[in-house]
Amino acid sequence: MPPVEELLSTAVTAVGGAERPGQVKMAQAVEEAIRSGDHLAVQAGTGTGKSLAYLIPSIRHAMASKGAVVVSTATIALQRQLVDRDLPRLAEALAPELPHEPTFAILKGRRNYLCRYKASAGWPDEEQDQLFDPREVSTTGRMVQRIQEWAQETETGDRDELVPGVNEQSWRQFSVSSRECLGATRCPSGMECFAELARARAGEADIVVTNHALLAIDAMEDFSLLPEHDVVVVDEAHELVDRVTSVVTGELSEQTVALAVRRVGRLIEQSVSDRLLEAGEDLKSLLAAAPAGRLDELPDVLGLTLALVRDSAWGCVTALGPRMGGDKDDPEGAGLRKAAFTALDEVHDTAQRMLEAFGHAEEVDRAEVVWLEAGTERRPPLLRIAPLTVAGMLRDKLFGDRTVVLTSATLALGGAFDGLARQWGLGAGDEKDRRAGWTGLDVGSPFDHPRSGILYIARHLPQPGRDGLPEVYLEEITELIQAAGGRTLGLFSSMRAARAATEALRERLGVPLLCQGDDSTMLLVKRFAEDEPTCLFGTLSLWQGVDVPGPSLRLVVIDRIPFPRPDDPLSSARQRHVAAKGGNGFMSVAATHAALLLAQGAGRLLRSQHDRGVVAILDPRLATARYAGFLRDSLPPFWPTHDPAKVRDALRRLGAA
Repeated sequence: MPPVEELLSTAVTAVGGAERPGQVKMAQAVEEAIRSGDHLAVQAGTGTGKSLAYLIPSIRHAMASKGAVVVSTATIALQRQLVDRDLPRLAEALAPELPHEPTFAILKGRRNYLCRYKASAGWPDEEQDQLFDPREVSTTGRMVQRIQEWAQETETGDRDELVPGVNEQSWRQFSVSSRECLGATRCPSGMECFAELARARAGEADIVVTNHALLAIDAMEDFSLLPEHDVVVVDEAHELVDRVTSVVTGELSEQTVALAVRRVGRLIEQSVSDRLLEAGEDLKSLLAAAPAGRLDELPDVLGLTLALVRDSAWGCVTALGPRMGGDKDDPEGAGLRKAAFTALDEVHDTAQRMLEAFGHAEEVDRAEVVWLEAGTERRPPLLRIAPLTVAGMLRDKLFGDRTVVLTSATLALGGAFDGLARQWGLGAGDEKDRRAGWTGLDVGSPFDHPRSGILYIARHLPQPGRDGLPEVYLEEITELIQAAGGRTLGLFSSMRAARAATEALRERLGVPLLCQGDDSTMLLVKRFAEDEPTCLFGTLSLWQGVDVPGPSLRLVVIDRIPFPRPDDPLSSARQRHVAAKGGNGFMSVAATHAALLLAQGAGRLLRSQHDRGVVAILDPRLATARYAGFLRDSLPPFWPTHDPAKVRDALRRLGAA
């Protein structure tokens, strides 16, 4: 087969692009990682063309090894870009140069596919949320009807192809998790199962595109969901730890217990299920009266209640009898039993896990954190449990026996890869890590950041307080937006701050001002991109999800350094745990989190070679605090200034150009 450089040149020419040094360097590094078996972390700035840089050597390896390469992404948007745009064009361009035209498939978790048997048999009826108001019940009913009509015509059963989308309440009535599934050999619809058909397609493909959640589940479960593979490419790798943490976070509430009781229903004696129902009621009363927040010690009454929930759930499991026995000729009954076992196992295992999270003599021995999350009008309070680190899990399960390439525009925080590498389990410095081997590579960006953008830090402003945006901040934002003629993306640390700024500035500005939550985020971003003077304010999802090249975006305003909230249970527990082991908890957790988001937010400004503008960070701590250098070194190398007059003049010149 032709070398990687030649294949890359062919592909770039076919898509009408220009070869970029960073792209070539990355492709060569990915090929070397695959050859050597060492892991690779690549920071590739926006515009590098990193998708082609990892797809070319991946396709070449898949052809040579006659196996698959798995590409994992964090977002549906990138999955769709790869499957609908990048891979089809690439396959067509490379076909004449390779043994056969490259093949590819997308694979998601089973919950994302319509279950034909559940749709036809109607087992088991999902819970009707008693907190829904009549209008929401009616909306869900209409969605259910739309799913039923779509089920008659869909060829893939993929939820993402149902447009417009439907809520989780309605979709759950037509889908099953992998643990609820009867299995292809026992299910009456097994031969035409959408999830199994997707797995079959993936098993024959050179490139399998999936998501971080399924990648984590595949690595950690005893059964394989993905085809056999020896290379994984993790795109949007800055989100890997959060996505894996989300997968392994457990929760327990009156709803999860009540669902298990409903699932077990008439399958066992009522007196046995009543004990679990009563334990759920005790849990409900206890959580309703308890303050929200992290639990460092296990209160006696909570310990007794959790033990009661656990033991009552196990009593129901025992009463159900053998998991696989005597129901081959009764698939509907088998479905009901499998769903009951799944719900009961979740309740039992989560309660047991929470009990085991306490009682350690030293903080360094603690492995997980438990916290109580306050309820809302639509959801009761619930207990959550999450690991303090997923590093060991990733090191053993994901990196253990395959080559992993991790890439993103934001990996080198503070100018180094070590921070994220430690979170991935690659950088702890022990003998096992040194043997595993990994390399960090920054291939730069095709953008000339110092000539294209200004980093303005408002050093003269007071430190942000906890009581909302000070008036001087609102005045500063007003002057900057007026100088830019609108064209501003406002990234705020909370929705409360975003809404407060929107309400205060709509009267002062002569340009349209949109706020996240006014409509779907996708539609708001579309309106923002299409009408140049328009401004868009929002919070976390906009920090990473906005791609608006051209004159519609000249100014990115960030109100404050996005540290995690001091009372965030998981973040605060992780900081304390790092400190107990002799590390710097603030820098390892809070500052790393802030650096990642700042870099992502600042990265919204330059999305094409012709973009120009300003990133304005109003928090003076970015200039004065002892950790400021670490945060600034995580940002793109814009031209820096503290002078507001220079910034306003530059924005006016841009507007007049």
